[in-house]
Amino acid sequence: MTDPTPIEPTHPPGLIDAIRARTPARIFVDRSGSAYRTGTQLALRADHAAARDAVWAEVDLQRDLGADLVQRYGLFEVSTRATSKEDFLLRPDLGRQLDDGARELLRQRCSAGVDLQVFIGDGLSAAAVAAQVPALLPALLERAGESDWTVGQPFLVHHCRVGVLNDVGDLLAPVVAVLLIGERPGLATAESLSAYMAYRPRSRDTDARRNLISNIHARGVGIDEAARRILALAQRMRDANDSGVRVKEELPAPGVPSLTGGQA
Repeated sequence: MTDPTPIEPTHPPGLIDAIRARTPARIFVDRSGSAYRTGTQLALRADHAAARDAVWAEVDLQRDLGADLVQRYGLFEVSTRATSKEDFLLRPDLGRQLDDGARELLRQRCSAGVDLQVFIGDGLSAAAVAAQVPALLPALLERAGESDWTVGQPFLVHHCRVGVLNDVGDLLAPVVAVLLIGERPGLATAESLSAYMAYRPRSRDTDARRNLISNIHARGVGIDEAARRILALAQRMRDANDSGVRVKEELPAPGVPSLTGGQA
């Protein structure tokens, strides 16, 4: 019996490499029989470990953001009603509520009624806060300072869920609130940050009243682009006196590279 004629590949040369270059997902990875090769398997285990570490780690202001940044912006820390990482993971409702000490400290140290209130939450990735906030926070506050907006005192919320925006809104009554929070880590990256935003957030507001700019990390939305988009969206909220499903970002249509090179 003669060997069958080999099947020639029908895709253009370089197609697989071009597809891989457009996503951090593991696609078209080599196998050994029905299993991943050793290098792929080890990389998966390492990325899974990084994701777990990002969830369980605690943010330390001085270590993760740097003494210079803490001093420059007078950063301080408060907490939610989730008193431990276990509480935070098992009781999301507690992570949406500031504890009594946090409420009192915010009343003492933050101005009410500012145009833009930016604050930080550890969320589900301390690694994202450590990787992105030291560059993003100054870029955001410096750009905001060039406008005629009043900008509030930034702070960090430990064991923080997105819904804490409502408590901050009730306490400080900002026109626009911006929460920089660690995203749920995956196998592509454990360092992705999100910016959740709301116009005059208040109690009982739902996700429908919030906007999101996500995937702020080295292989996603860059720091300069993130700062520009956050402030542009904040301006749209102010113009519309609203946020959420009725307010959309205006993004230029990007040129999407074709898989065979050039622009589509």
